[in-house]
Amino acid sequence: MYVTESFRRSLVPISKRKIVWVAVLSVALVLLIPPVRENFFGWGIRWVYLLLFSSSLAYLATPLARKVAWVLGVLDRPGGRKVHERPTPLLGGAAIYVAFAAVLLLNFSFSWELKGVALGASLIFILGLVDDLCPLPAWLKLLVQLGAVGILIRFGVVLSFLPDGFWSTAGEWVLTAMWVVGITNAMNFLDGLDGLATGLAAINAAFFTIVALQTGQPYMGFLSVALLGSCLGFLPHNFRLREPASIFLGDAGSTFLGFSLAGIAVMGEWGESRLVDIVIPVLILGIPIFDMTLTTLMRVGTGQVRSVGEWLSFTGRDHFHHRLLEIGLGRRRAVLTIYVIAVWLGLSALVLKGSTGTDALLVLLQAGIIFFLIGYFIIFVEKQYARIGRVVPQDPGSHNRNLKEKPGVT
Repeated sequence: MYVTESFRRSLVPISKRKIVWVAVLSVALVLLIPPVRENFFGWGIRWVYLLLFSSSLAYLATPLARKVAWVLGVLDRPGGRKVHERPTPLLGGAAIYVAFAAVLLLNFSFSWELKGVALGASLIFILGLVDDLCPLPAWLKLLVQLGAVGILIRFGVVLSFLPDGFWSTAGEWVLTAMWVVGITNAMNFLDGLDGLATGLAAINAAFFTIVALQTGQPYMGFLSVALLGSCLGFLPHNFRLREPASIFLGDAGSTFLGFSLAGIAVMGEWGESRLVDIVIPVLILGIPIFDMTLTTLMRVGTGQVRSVGEWLSFTGRDHFHHRLLEIGLGRRRAVLTIYVIAVWLGLSALVLKGSTGTDALLVLLQAGIIFFLIGYFIIFVEKQYARIGRVVPQDPGSHNRNLKEKPGVT
């Protein structure tokens, strides 16, 4: 029987995907065998077990989430400001959350603070899921996010670096809310290119895991490695070399990742010096902080945002990844560039373990100068393009939601 060459080639990736799926399923089933689990725990490599199981579970759950999204019609459809050309499922965050929650429950080792982060993150996931199904007003999402912060505070996950005083408790609550809500939404803002938010969260969680292992913080490590594995399992579906993403995180996924990272950062103990304790998580989460700062300053400076309400509801194509696209990097290069910067920041943070406050301040200053130069260079190039009327070449593969930013708390 005559078989065309194109049909023959189409069978190869399908076959490879099935082989990988069966292999991952086999790993997950083996890990469920009680003696296997007990051996991992007994050998003192529980974190390896949690990493393998969360990544395999997320990888297996993602195709199911994609099918459910198609059945329910939870899709990101082309049109308007969006640039992708085909409807794409939005329930990727469900696969990540299921893997994360299942691994924590299977691990069955909890601290009071771990429970607070997990419960708060669960509330954020539910909020995002409802928002994916039926868009919610920005004020309501902000209110629920503050409620999730309240859960953290109730479970003792609070920033605690202010000097003792009658105002310190209230001040720490306010700073905790600002930090958590800021990082939660900053990660949501960055979910505009295939693999960007997921890969960035994986890098951040990896450095959190390393610090937890170095400093003997098991519960922080459980959260971090579960988050890392869940992101790694989802990433092959969301960041593919030759095809657009088969599924998107959705608000449920991006805000869940942001809240979890912010909560872990508050929960962890990072250094002996108070300044080091602040600088290390700030460096690790430097990309979302930089993006949030850059866009806010630009929007306020250009008069696009004049009030808190406008800041909450404003949507635009002026985030860090958008600007990298505008200077002609292309979507994959933009994502990889941000990955590299995130790894550099994480390595800088690891160097600070055991350092003095002066060392931490110098590294933070260095990072700030580099980010300033990056921002200045990008804005300079954009102005030059605008002055000469040059059109930036578009990435030929940009048939997904490259420049999409979801409405809501932005």
